[in-house]
Amino acid sequence: MTEARVDPRILRTRKLITDAFIELSSRKEFKDITVKDITTEAMINRATFYYHFEDIYDLLEQALSDVLLIDLNCATYQNKELNKETLVDIFKVITNFQMALSNRCHRGYEDTIARIIREQLEVIFYKMLVKQQPVEEDNGMKLTAAMLGWGLYGASVEWKRNSAVQPEVYIKSAIPYILSGIGLDVQEQN
Repeated sequence: MTEARVDPRILRTRKLITDAFIELSSRKEFKDITVKDITTEAMINRATFYYHFEDIYDLLEQALSDVLLIDLNCATYQNKELNKETLVDIFKVITNFQMALSNRCHRGYEDTIARIIREQLEVIFYKMLVKQQPVEEDNGMKLTAAMLGWGLYGASVEWKRNSAVQPEVYIKSAIPYILSGIGLDVQEQN
């Protein structure tokens, strides 16, 4: 079965709308951007906007997902080993992404941003884990990927709140524990 091709005009229009939104967000806070602002900037009509996006929040989510996906370049990371260098690289991408957004998006959208980051990280970590340790039982790998995603995101939030050091310096102290566990011997109890 072949994958359906998307009409290039649709892709161009979506990019035009997203680019207009990103340009506007560099000049205005998200809460002040209207659909009219976007349609004027993109030189399209309202019907075209609503053909491509449900509302401005849908556009925000899509734009953030696209930018983060480009920054994380999932194809590159899914072929890498889960090691110290990869974790540092991913952490730097997340912290850079958050810093770039901090001047543009109002606090009310932190949950959306957090969810997008965690979902992207879970996909990347899951693919890396499966590549490194193929197993028949999938739920453990999915849970591990979710924990890594939430953990790295949480560490990036803490870094943003409290740290005066570079992201790579900040995360390096935790990486040995992430990669090898905390050294406790956990046994199953019946």
